[in-house]
Amino acid sequence: MTPFEYLKKEEQNSLGQLKELLRIPSISAQSQYEAEVARCAEWVAGYMTRIGISAKTMETGGHPVVFGQYRASAKAPTILIYGHYDVQPVDPPDLWHSGPFEPVEKDGYLIARGAADDKGQFFAHLKGVEAYLKTVGALPLNVKFLIEGEEEAGTENLDRFIRQHADLLAADVVVVSDTAQYNDDIPAIDFGLRGIASVEVKVTGPDRDLHSGGYGGAVANPINILARLIGQLHDDKGRVTVDGFYDKVYTMSAWEKEQYAQLPFKEDEFIKLTGVPALWGEKGYGVLERIWVRPTLDCNGITGGYQGEGGKTIIPSWASAKITMRLVPEMDPKEISDKFEAHLKKICPDSVRLEVTKHGGAKPIQVPVDSPWLKAAAHAVEEGFGVRPYFIKEGGSIPVVEKFKSVLGLDTLLIGLSQPDNNAHSPNEKLLLRSFHRGCRVSVALFEALSHVKA
Repeated sequence: MTPFEYLKKEEQNSLGQLKELLRIPSISAQSQYEAEVARCAEWVAGYMTRIGISAKTMETGGHPVVFGQYRASAKAPTILIYGHYDVQPVDPPDLWHSGPFEPVEKDGYLIARGAADDKGQFFAHLKGVEAYLKTVGALPLNVKFLIEGEEEAGTENLDRFIRQHADLLAADVVVVSDTAQYNDDIPAIDFGLRGIASVEVKVTGPDRDLHSGGYGGAVANPINILARLIGQLHDDKGRVTVDGFYDKVYTMSAWEKEQYAQLPFKEDEFIKLTGVPALWGEKGYGVLERIWVRPTLDCNGITGGYQGEGGKTIIPSWASAKITMRLVPEMDPKEISDKFEAHLKKICPDSVRLEVTKHGGAKPIQVPVDSPWLKAAAHAVEEGFGVRPYFIKEGGSIPVVEKFKSVLGLDTLLIGLSQPDNNAHSPNEKLLLRSFHRGCRVSVALFEALSHVKA
């Protein structure tokens, strides 16, 4: 029996095992689930052990990581597979059509929190290892697993863990399946991620809320000022107005432009997917360029003044906004945050006090497109899915990928096994069942393909 035949035979068992994993409410951001997060880590470590991987949980100062290792040969390449067993909160619960932690099969999908992000994706790689060991008896390369429990709650503990255990995590390349295919039928390999810089802006006026009748017109309203500042951060062509924002933005290669031109992208389908009445963005660039290869600035939330039932006629003491900037190659999060602060101070009136708090970020990532690892991964994806993958970029950020590069010196293969409409971070998160099973096959093909790469 071949590994692929084993996976076909085991499809229902594999699905049942994934459902067992999904039933554990491993919500890392909410302290009341701390015991469940720990139980999930033990479940993952136990599963690794049962299929022949040496595994253990390791402390991080927060939720534990699961480290697994299979040694094939000192001469064989070593891959490090990363994933996360923690999940997002389920709020708002009333929008779920079924229990978030009671997996349901419907219309070819498996619906549950964590199905796509990221339990279903990393579990496919565990099934790939299992299929190999149950049939061939040994893997053709060395495999390490780093499955963490805080991806949805912050990266500080994992960053420290990677620095402290660099020798333990040493490998030739990293494999991450925490992204999506291009669509349900077209697999994709991401060769780049945008970085991110995160800031919070606070505008303070009077030292307390004031009566708008007694003081309105003589005292600046912090909400009005903040709204005006945010409104000035883009011009009428959709470009960010922060001084020096585009100084280090890279230029796409002809090869990259060709990859995007081949994609069957339709704007009307994108509009339908998002639910917006019309698209918006930087003039002179197509939609895919705007979301993959151009930097952006977005206000993620605004707080200030009275927001309770009924009215309250005040000039609020303060107003604040959370802002993130997505970055592309050559842009540095600290440098961009500094430029943002300087620009805001320049345009802010002296009738209020301005405070900018910088929350750090992550650098953008781009995998060399001539990498032999990337070529081998493309071959594996084609074998697993039966369709040639496209090379795309991801508009979001996975901060740990930058740490793999800066601390361990490793490039990452971003092999998405879910779908763009999987409702990750939203109610009714789902994973296409055939994508899960194809992902298991991709994992098997990946071990074979990467074993032949000369590191």
